[in-house]
Formats: sequence, structure tokens, C-alpha cells
Amino acid sequence: NTFDWVIQCFVDVLDYSSEHSEQLALIIHFTGKATVKTAPKDVLKPIKDALVERGLSAVIEEGG
Repeated sequence: NTFDWVIQCFVDVLDYSSEHSEQLALIIHFTGKATVKTAPKDVLKPIKDALVERGLSAVIEEGG
């Protein structure tokens, strides 16, 4: 996925600003992953599904 596509997905799905989305995309690029949202699982599931439908890799990790 291109940086522009990942950024647009975060803007569209998470309603994040372009700047915040760009920062997350860079973190993911350089470290391989990032926490993009923390919320209850029932809130995260449709967000994860929407990102995956757009071709991004996304998982819900249990806190601990």
C-alpha cells in the first residue's frame, strides 16, 4: 500500500487528521506496527474490518 492510501484510510475510517494519519503511517513503515486506536473490542471490530476491507493489515490485540 502507498503512504497516501494508508493515510487516506486512517482519515476516512478513523476520522483522524491528515497529520496524525501520516505520523501513524511513518511509525508503521519504520517499526512494522503501531497502535492506531485503543477502545473496547466492540468499538474496534468494525474499524478493523473496514481497514482490512481496504487492503490494510489490522489486528485487535488484547491489553495486558
